[in-house]
Amino acid sequence: MPYSIFGNKFTQHSGITELMDDLNEGVKGGDEILMLGGGNPAAIPEVQERLNELMQQLLDEGKLLDTLANYDGPQGKNTFINALVELFNDLYGWDLSAQNIMLTNGSQNAFFYLFNLLGGNFSGDKNKKVLFPLAPEYIGYADASVSEEAFVAVRPKITELDNGLFKYHVDFDALKIDDDIGAICVSRPTNPTGNVLTDEEVKHLDQLARENNIPLIIDNAYGMPFPNIIFSEATPFWNNNTILCLSLSKFGLPGSRCGIVIANETIIKAMNNLSGIMALSPGGIGPEIALPLVKSKEIIELSNNVIRPFYLSKAEKAIALLQSKITSPKFKIHKAEGALFLWLWFKDLPISSNELYKKLKEQGLLIVSGHYFFPGLDQDWQHTQECIRLNYAQDDDVVERGVTILADTINELYSEN
Repeated sequence: MPYSIFGNKFTQHSGITELMDDLNEGVKGGDEILMLGGGNPAAIPEVQERLNELMQQLLDEGKLLDTLANYDGPQGKNTFINALVELFNDLYGWDLSAQNIMLTNGSQNAFFYLFNLLGGNFSGDKNKKVLFPLAPEYIGYADASVSEEAFVAVRPKITELDNGLFKYHVDFDALKIDDDIGAICVSRPTNPTGNVLTDEEVKHLDQLARENNIPLIIDNAYGMPFPNIIFSEATPFWNNNTILCLSLSKFGLPGSRCGIVIANETIIKAMNNLSGIMALSPGGIGPEIALPLVKSKEIIELSNNVIRPFYLSKAEKAIALLQSKITSPKFKIHKAEGALFLWLWFKDLPISSNELYKKLKEQGLLIVSGHYFFPGLDQDWQHTQECIRLNYAQDDDVVERGVTILADTINELYSEN
């Protein structure tokens, strides 16, 4: 059956669909599959217990059925939006109103809206691109535009640190913004690397965005104030030219598909129209569950005192395990500053990262090949074939078994060459 241009684009193989297929395979495979690839958050007992209590309370009060039995508006659940307005204004003094926030069916949905609003084909045969100033970037961005060649990315500066670590920085000398750029987009913390842009880097990007009359999009899915999976010093950032995107997924509700967008009223109104046309309204279950946590600010307490320490401990254990088992001096780990992942760099890897992915999958270990995380980077760069993303947030036994398989494979590859 022939498909439209749209159909052909969105039915072809992509990194994000491969990742989600692997995630589903990991769920179905149970203990047989070591799922260190996808972005599923950990099952943190304290968080799950609290969410269970809230869901039972909603069920007892009949609110769960009310939520399921009624549409919200295209902007999302009003009570949750109002609670978010109060939360952010109290925490940061941002002077938000309900016209500055909308909900989407997850962050992926939000970025599809944003990338197609701000990038792609414009009238007068113009084409604008979304600029990623710090590659590598999130795998889910790569195919989230209806237009072809909708993205451009800049190679980072690499600083090699002590103890087998390294860190990416924005190369502002290589950052060129012209009339072809419709928006700047960064994730903070960065998925896949766990990098957290410094406050100075964010301010510099904001300055460039305002000078060129384009918005700065910050993907804050792992950031502050919730779920606050940040291990370095960082200041929350928003102004009228910033589009800040959050999510309930990494707090522990990925199945609720609730994304949160904070932006100026013009952007929110445009996305509101898109939401009505494409989805009628976003789902209300996640907002209804999380509403008491936001109103009482308990969501901040759980993020700061439970979620952040949990992931920091997991990251430190996984790093120590990797460094004890992989013997080559060519192995480097990006400094873990946040998110759920470790970004592993194997210098002069004898095979491509995608071939490594396939080799590990045959042994029951799922990771993600790093080559998927460079959307918009046209340059031929060997580094893109030498990295993988590993989710360190699973049970300690799963992580240890997975790292052992990875280490044995890597050590053998290096010894053969």
